[in-house]
Amino acid sequence: MKPAIPFNKPFMTGRELYNIAQAHFSGRLAGDGQYTQRCHAELQRLTGTRKALLTQSCTAALEMSAILAGIAPGDEVIMPSFTFVSTANAFVLRGGVPVFADVRPDTLNIDETKIEALLTPRTRAIVVVHYAGVVCEMQPILDIAARRGLTVIEDAAQAILSTWHGQHAGTFGRFGTLSFHETKNVISGEGGALLVNTAEDAERAEIVREKGTNRAQFFRGQTDKYTWCDIGSSFLPGELTAAFLAAQLDEARTITDRRLQLWARYHEAFADLESRGLLRRPVVPAHCAHNAHMYYVLLEDLAARTRLIEWLKADGILAVFHYVPLDTSPFGQRFERAASACPVTADASDRLLRLPLWLGLEAEQPRVIERVRAFFG
Repeated sequence: MKPAIPFNKPFMTGRELYNIAQAHFSGRLAGDGQYTQRCHAELQRLTGTRKALLTQSCTAALEMSAILAGIAPGDEVIMPSFTFVSTANAFVLRGGVPVFADVRPDTLNIDETKIEALLTPRTRAIVVVHYAGVVCEMQPILDIAARRGLTVIEDAAQAILSTWHGQHAGTFGRFGTLSFHETKNVISGEGGALLVNTAEDAERAEIVREKGTNRAQFFRGQTDKYTWCDIGSSFLPGELTAAFLAAQLDEARTITDRRLQLWARYHEAFADLESRGLLRRPVVPAHCAHNAHMYYVLLEDLAARTRLIEWLKADGILAVFHYVPLDTSPFGQRFERAASACPVTADASDRLLRLPLWLGLEAEQPRVIERVRAFFG
């Protein structure tokens, strides 16, 4: 029997366990040790952000951004319906009201032309999600935010090293958030980072991240004691997580290059199927450099996608669908402003199928391609 091909397989560079052992020998396993500081510096170098802070997850980074943006009960936050629940939960936890926008039919990113119509006097922020590592059309969004005095927050969970006109995802808005979950390009099992892009937010971000105390300033010798200064929580990860991540960040560009090669093989292999109208491949605008976070295809309809999933599963290949629209979810419908229709989101959610893409797939990728092609006869 042919070996199974999972949807995802976490990649290790070979230095992770060495780093973990070194962290243990140092006697410092709580957060903000030497490996955390290394990760902060490397993220700042890689992305150009003003300040990077490791968090337990991208969810935690989003929750920090909601606190730092001052989201209060009744404040409306515009975001795409086609995203993970954490994007909305982070703001709902502060009393915010998610206002769901539809996505573009090409990139499946938030449709910047639909944002203006959703604005009200209660709108406080716009949250963009860079789907599949393709950066949103940021300039029109930034222009709207500037005219209306709104905060822009980037959920760049999938987009480390992706760029728009040469600028890195996560560095356009007031805050950006990254994920290092095991399904992402650069991983630490669970983990994330908050990118802080203004000098005004840098000091408070440290305080919120450290349970509302100025502990970070104390350890830098900037104060003779630390105390409770603000609201906050324990958002920082342990040093073992940072040690693992440091090894991954050292190889981030190599990892991305290898993923791009896998992505390109899929893209070339399915070009004729797209030209025959049998599926639609991902769209990456020329001014975007993506990071090959995922490769997906859009099938004719839900029934066709279900058949292809089962077809591949019969050969031991795991392919999966993605988000269920938040605007039609049971909890999402509790919000009055969730009533706006998101037809592109609903359509894409029914038809989108993600194919395996992980480092080490190289030898098995021809089999995946052959089975997808065989499905179409």
